[in-house]
Amino acid sequence: MRPETKQALVRKNSGADPPYLEFIPLTVPALSHRFSLRGGRSQPPVCPFAGAGQVQAEQVHGKLVVTVTAADRDRLMPAADALVTNCARLTLTIRAADCGPVYLYDPARRAIGLAHSGNRGTALNITAATVSAMTRAFGSRPRDLIVVLGPCIRPPDYEIDFAAAIGRQAADAGVTHYYDCGLNTAGDLAQFYSHRREHGRAGRHYAWLMLNP
Repeated sequence: MRPETKQALVRKNSGADPPYLEFIPLTVPALSHRFSLRGGRSQPPVCPFAGAGQVQAEQVHGKLVVTVTAADRDRLMPAADALVTNCARLTLTIRAADCGPVYLYDPARRAIGLAHSGNRGTALNITAATVSAMTRAFGSRPRDLIVVLGPCIRPPDYEIDFAAAIGRQAADAGVTHYYDCGLNTAGDLAQFYSHRREHGRAGRHYAWLMLNP
């Protein structure tokens, strides 16, 4: 049975630099997370969690998932489009400007993942690859995971509905707690960057996800 795709409740902080969104299903004491919005003085934005380490995926539109530890603090992980960890105070980071940021949280095993899933990454099923990586590395069970899809390009501004495909892939991987925020990056250039709408001249959003101690 496929899980219901639920509208993720979104909370916006307009006064921060940069302004950002949070997603209610991930707003729990064990986590810190953000999705940066357009604007602000910090270009590119720095890790927003004071004193935390940061690991960033290189992002080549593939399906490589890398398990990172405290030894990877402040590194760029070559060829990776998704990162997973069970280390506290280590911020997973990806960039996006139409591609979908996929946040994964395992409250049972205290592990997290963050994936970059655009059209090509979705065709390669990076969401399922990230779920599998968490299962191998941490013993995560798909039914325990909370998975949230952040803002990305959607029809009618893009002819391929890869957001819907990500939801189906999560269901096929056994995820039952799946939330899609439903926000279209190409439909609101006041808040979002869009690589497609801005003809390749867009800035980038940053997705951050961290386990708290």
